[in-house]
Amino acid sequence: MRLENKVALITGGSSGIGLETALLFAKEGAKVVVVDINDAGGQQAVARIKAEGGQAAYYHADVSKAADCKQMVAFAEKTFGKLNVLFNNAGIMHNDDGDAVSTEEAIWDLTMNINVKGVFFGCKYGIPAIQRAGGGSIINTASFVAHLGAATPQIAYTASKGAVLSMTRELAIIHARENIRVNALCPGPLRTDLLMKFLNTEEKKQRRLVHIPMGRFGEAKEMASATLFLASDESSYMTGTEFLVDGGITAAYVTPE
Repeated sequence: MRLENKVALITGGSSGIGLETALLFAKEGAKVVVVDINDAGGQQAVARIKAEGGQAAYYHADVSKAADCKQMVAFAEKTFGKLNVLFNNAGIMHNDDGDAVSTEEAIWDLTMNINVKGVFFGCKYGIPAIQRAGGGSIINTASFVAHLGAATPQIAYTASKGAVLSMTRELAIIHARENIRVNALCPGPLRTDLLMKFLNTEEKKQRRLVHIPMGRFGEAKEMASATLFLASDESSYMTGTEFLVDGGITAAYVTPE
């Protein structure tokens, strides 16, 4: 078991990458705190973990609120005694997020509050808990768009993921001597509800697919496997990295066949 005796907190744990990671972490021996605003989905995730013999608990938190993030970390410590792994995964990609001209300020603020402040608050309250546990691993979900401009405009999302990536680097350096590793998971385009709702026409899907050398969208399970590596001691000499799991999209420009 790669996460035996570890306690992991996963935000956005009711669906997509978060859900698949919660299920995988539990199978690998971790006690998992699933955090979301989708209570039904979060409780279903916990029920699935328990049905498979794992240990998990659900906590309702809006990661854009400092008080909620403080309380979710306190809940993890109270429920399972410590916190070793923090996966700041919760995020949004709003359908009305477009280019700089068309995107409303409210969409920009909402995206930044969840995608950037959510990671900041997770770290603000999670790092002291990980320090109390003697160290651990923090994984922040960034994106390949922190490296490339997106073919379909999503200015607030792209800017937010760039912020997550740069925040990850600084946190990694600050806490490198404290046995705390901080890395960014940078997924490529995935077949998740988050992206498929945004790429809501076949034309939009093909515009994204044509740039992926592997010729397909990634799967949430593939991101969970990458996250497991970053959470486990197998990545013990990795910190401040941009762990790209992107089907090759950032390595090459691909023209239509």
